[in-house]
Amino acid sequence: MTIPPYLAVFRDRRIAVILFLGFSSGLPIALSGGTLQAWLADSGIDIKTIGLLTLAGLPYTLKFLWAPLMDRFVPRLLGRRRGWVAVTQLLVAAVLLVMGGMSPSRSVFALALLALLLAFFSASQDIAFDAYRTDVLDEKRRGAGAAVGVLGYRLAMLTSGALALILADHFGWQVTYWTMAVLMLILVGASIAAPEPTDDVRPPRSLGEAVIHPFVEYFRRDRAVALLALVVLYKLGDAFAVSLSTTFLLRGVGLSLSEIGLINKGLALAATILGALIGGGLMVKLGLFRSLMLFGVLQAVSNLTYSILALAGKSYVLVVAAVGLDNLAGGMGSAAFVALIMSMCDRRYTATQYALLSAAASVGRVFVGPPSGIMVAAMGWAPFFFVTFLIALPGLVLLWWLRPALPAEPALAPQRA
Repeated sequence: MTIPPYLAVFRDRRIAVILFLGFSSGLPIALSGGTLQAWLADSGIDIKTIGLLTLAGLPYTLKFLWAPLMDRFVPRLLGRRRGWVAVTQLLVAAVLLVMGGMSPSRSVFALALLALLLAFFSASQDIAFDAYRTDVLDEKRRGAGAAVGVLGYRLAMLTSGALALILADHFGWQVTYWTMAVLMLILVGASIAAPEPTDDVRPPRSLGEAVIHPFVEYFRRDRAVALLALVVLYKLGDAFAVSLSTTFLLRGVGLSLSEIGLINKGLALAATILGALIGGGLMVKLGLFRSLMLFGVLQAVSNLTYSILALAGKSYVLVVAAVGLDNLAGGMGSAAFVALIMSMCDRRYTATQYALLSAAASVGRVFVGPPSGIMVAAMGWAPFFFVTFLIALPGLVLLWWLRPALPAEPALAPQRA
């Protein structure tokens, strides 16, 4: 039986490994964030201290600062990419084991330092994983790799978020953190089983080269600044719409907290994962440019469903349609967007360039909150979501103009079962 290439690509060993490494990459985040906050609150720690501990997530936004080290230096075992993934997995597991033996009421400062260390090792694992995924996948498999990476990442966040809270409620926090540490140790097996990237790429010969040459190489390219602008703009409209979506469903539509939890969290997660998988499969057939354009248009149009919902008022059918379509399109767009970033990296400097490009992409998500609030206060919900649709259009126009600068992709032949 002939298997369509957009489905057969998911049977590739490299794609399977990326699912597990994506899970490994997503597992520690909540353990230094939301799950840790729950532990502190459950232990009676005051809210000011808990608020300060949110700064433990800072390494995730600054990881590009030490990414050159992971391009320059090669661990003795498993190679430049898999080696760093395995090393960071072991370090994450070690910190989780120590954290599990701590008591917030007796040593909150030490626990805070461990949370910061956990975030640092976790961010470092992200650097190594992104570089490995970029180096091991060819152009036709990048969309599928991005999709299963999103799937693994989201499942891991459920595991270290919702499942961890359930474990803590029944067995205590020590068992919870030690369970997560054991799970991380098991995932080291994915690094060992992962295939090596086929290209024999020479790493930078000095730290200076690792720090400076990624910038020099990138900005020597044709339309380098315009491509960087595309990275910032492509999901900007989506970022504006999502920034206040929970507040909109609560105040603008009038849903209860339980309804928001079920629809805006459960449905949204399922739709995002489904969208990423559909997008990753379609990319095999459509290629990078057509996928980016189609998924970008769907992202922009899906914002209009929130405008319709704001005008219509409370309607469960419209709420499900708006949240489902928005997150489905967002998942498809994320798969193509990650593939775009991978295509923009020189394999000598993948860790550094990917970290820098992903940092540029996060600019929108970080800074859209304040202007979104001002816009809603000035014009109301329905006009605000229409404006988010307009905000998405410049990125699509820029994408069309940059079409000649995007990589051409070879066809992938069908496979037989």
